[in-house]
Amino acid sequence: MPSPPYTLRFDPKLSINPNGDDVRDGLSAAVITGNNLWVCCDERTTIERLRRTGPRSFGKHCSYKLADLVDLPEKATEEVDLEGMGEAENYLWVMGSHSIKRKNAKPEDPNIAKQIGRLAKIQVAPNRCLLARIPLVQNAKTGDFELLKSAPHPTAPDQKLRAAQLRGDTKGTNELLQVLAKDKHIGPMLKVPAKDNGFDVEGLAASPDGRLFLGLRGPVLHGWAIVLEIRPEDHKKGQLRLGQVEGGEHKLYKKHFLDLRGMGIREIRQQGTDLLILAGPTMDLDGTIAVYRWRNALFQAHDSLTPADQLERLFDVPHLPHLDRAEGMALLSEQEMLVVFDKPAPKRKPRPHVTLANIFPLSSAPSATEG
Repeated sequence: MPSPPYTLRFDPKLSINPNGDDVRDGLSAAVITGNNLWVCCDERTTIERLRRTGPRSFGKHCSYKLADLVDLPEKATEEVDLEGMGEAENYLWVMGSHSIKRKNAKPEDPNIAKQIGRLAKIQVAPNRCLLARIPLVQNAKTGDFELLKSAPHPTAPDQKLRAAQLRGDTKGTNELLQVLAKDKHIGPMLKVPAKDNGFDVEGLAASPDGRLFLGLRGPVLHGWAIVLEIRPEDHKKGQLRLGQVEGGEHKLYKKHFLDLRGMGIREIRQQGTDLLILAGPTMDLDGTIAVYRWRNALFQAHDSLTPADQLERLFDVPHLPHLDRAEGMALLSEQEMLVVFDKPAPKRKPRPHVTLANIFPLSSAPSATEG
């Protein structure tokens, strides 16, 4: 028997953006800290915090504007396309898709030539190239975790937590993209839109030792999905740069290739020394969505190639045609995973400003931590 879903309630005053879109209709990532569930919507420039309000519900919606916490490359009304969040060492890490986009055709428009022309238009969106960390500190009075631009370290009084982001510019690039432009696998795909199997970051996991693991929805190369391993470090106030990563062919990142049977990566979550991978179609089409366990992923000493028989397929995520696209995962415990959805089906929206998140059991235990 499947577990009953969790109810997520959003504040009507905060859930609708200026274009009339509801935050519940585009959830793209999820993280749990204490009694708080953090989610983001790929159509917004905000991060949403909910609080546990019952045994199977989250509510008391609070919204944080990214522009109040980091320096966005372009105006705050332009979408960031947030697709990844991770938490480690008193920081919430957030990441945009880093993708370029192609205009879509509108078949209802009788001007066929115009619509064919739209399919040739490529857009660069600088706000999508955001990789940042934001201090995440628990309020002693309320028990809620809060996002701040700077804050005293909760356990080290002589240290200060500061928001910072990877060096970038207003032209739609940053240090990561500049380095990857020379990569023989990824470089050619940086000029390909996300929906065409181009470069598209959709998962982020943060390790306590300072490493980040970035799951790519695309490109998928001859069936192999890609995880990038990087180590951002402080550069100067408010800025990060890529630190050296040991063991890779390239000094500033490692590449890990996973045989996910042709699927791309929609989300990544760390559990112990393992990474849990939410996999699905790389392009905008219906197909299998499944969760895998990649054991001891944090101990890959070099660039790696992991065949399908070394990945545990934990469960498939049911969905309807064109709806209920699983996009975000949050660990409720070592035994349960909460999954949130983009384009939720009507039955997933029983009331206004409410959506339902599914719970799945994790049928195998995480790998033991070394030492």
